[in-house]
Amino acid sequence: MRGDACILVDDQDHVTGSASKLDCHRFTDKQPSGLLHRAFSVFLFNSQNELLLQQRASHKITFPNMWTNTCCSHQLHDQQPPEVDLEADVSEGSVMGAKQAAIRKLGHELGIPAKQLPLAAFKYLTRLHYCAADESTRDASGAWGEHEMDFILLAKCDVDVQPNPEEVAAVTYVDADGLRSMMQPASMHTWSPWFRKIVDNMLDGWWSDLDRTLSDEVKHDQTIHRL
Repeated sequence: MRGDACILVDDQDHVTGSASKLDCHRFTDKQPSGLLHRAFSVFLFNSQNELLLQQRASHKITFPNMWTNTCCSHQLHDQQPPEVDLEADVSEGSVMGAKQAAIRKLGHELGIPAKQLPLAAFKYLTRLHYCAADESTRDASGAWGEHEMDFILLAKCDVDVQPNPEEVAAVTYVDADGLRSMMQPASMHTWSPWFRKIVDNMLDGWWSDLDRTLSDEVKHDQTIHRL
């Protein structure tokens, strides 16, 4: 966690510097909300409009064993190709840095070949600013958690998936009804806080007319949603 340099931003998503993953995700008395940094969340659908979900591995430092969207991770400094999007990139909606990071992590976590998900396959929709401590990790020194400026990326493509057991415990495709069933308390599944926020506030609107959402008719949203 010390080797990767996350991209620090202010609450308007202006880049302010960098810090290690460890420092970004540690919630302490002096740093009760960690450090706000950029992240991305990929929602990958197949040709049947089913969403690919993953269950996070049991040894993940934050939110282990929880189900979540296809892939959620971080853009990093000092990557090639670069993953730092400038203000103009975000305003235009190109966000090539976030998309490059998504391709990198989809390969790392899910074994999806980069050739199956080129940059053009991703649609950038909006940003979500949220903060969530993982209370199961809290001790006298603090807790682990997430404080993120989350770039939302959607794609629709049939891909080959070979999960990395170091990152992912399980995967499944679901339709909208299947997701609602999985999220019922009786299912006993637990869910990442960012995914719950997106489901509660945004996902139905995108998924109900997915082809339109992915078309040029729908433009990216300049609003930073605070949830």
